[in-house]
Amino acid sequence: MAVDNANLAELVGSRICHDLISPVGAINNGLELLGMSNSLDGPELELIADSVNNANARIRFFRIAFGAAGEQELGRAEVVSVLEDVSKGGRIKYNWSPQEPAARRDVRMAFLAGLCLENALPYGGSVQILRSGASWTVVGEGRKIAADPTLWSSLSPEGGAVDFTPAQVQFALLSSAAQNAGCALKVEETLEKISISF
Repeated sequence: MAVDNANLAELVGSRICHDLISPVGAINNGLELLGMSNSLDGPELELIADSVNNANARIRFFRIAFGAAGEQELGRAEVVSVLEDVSKGGRIKYNWSPQEPAARRDVRMAFLAGLCLENALPYGGSVQILRSGASWTVVGEGRKIAADPTLWSSLSPEGGAVDFTPAQVQFALLSSAAQNAGCALKVEETLEKISISF
């Protein structure tokens, strides 16, 4: 039986994130109990709690970005919660502008675009996710934009073959997701801003 590689990658991403959320959540619950009992307090507990919260936030983000995406919708509150949590511990601050619910497929592409923009913001910055009708624009701003031309050309149909590293897998997945959705990706870049539209 033939298996679509992109679909297989999405299923693997969903499974890994699903399986990691429970143990990380259990660790967080244990830390809360320790904090309430005053049996352990201090900077050590705070450091562990921060690390667990950061891990939980990234897993929730990755579950949407790398997991299987259907036609079901995600509400604004859920998406904003994920992005606020992932922004707390990172060098990138995310801002979700759409007010209405969005198809999980579209949210997934916006998150993948955000991960691509993170790659181009070495000193951190902000990622703004905008929607106008059926069109989406994800804008990254920072002190310096460092976009590898070969890597970014992979987002266009004319781009050549790229040997992606694990840290660059979002480029391959975004390109594949856009093809499956029947939409074209457009990249615009200036000295302090880079955007992906679809």
